[in-house]
Amino acid sequence: MLKKRVEEAVNAQMNAELWSAQFYLSMSLQLSSEGLPGLAFWMRKQQEKALRRASQFIEYGITQGAKLTVNDIIDIPQEFGNPVEIFEYALVHMMRMTDLIDILVSISKAEEDNATVVMLHEFVSRQVEDEAEISQLIVTLKRVGDGMGLVWLDDKLHAEK
Repeated sequence: MLKKRVEEAVNAQMNAELWSAQFYLSMSLQLSSEGLPGLAFWMRKQQEKALRRASQFIEYGITQGAKLTVNDIIDIPQEFGNPVEIFEYALVHMMRMTDLIDILVSISKAEEDNATVVMLHEFVSRQVEDEAEISQLIVTLKRVGDGMGLVWLDDKLHAEK
């Protein structure tokens, strides 16, 4: 059984991940509408990761006897700017998600919930990897500019499909 504070934090993280999935989908749709299927595909992968994380929090909460509830998903932005701005916006969002996971770790430690702390180690590691990946993509986007370099990068990301 999860202590109340941990249960609330797990529920909040689950809802943050569900919101995050919609956020990445919105970015993906903008990139797709701008004829950048590779960049759009990369954002769709982020959406899928967020949904998997939400599912992991759901499964964990259920196995721990938590009462989870789904919040309304509101205020999803629809316009993000050019590709560099989109990815910078996504990086800021990723860093916020990292902060939320760190808060959940802190709450779990304060409540002496070692099982939750151990479960969260995987999330902490993945956030580090994801932030490094998107940071490198931003550097590359800035280097290639809007011309043929952007087409090359988009094709490269689309080939990973």
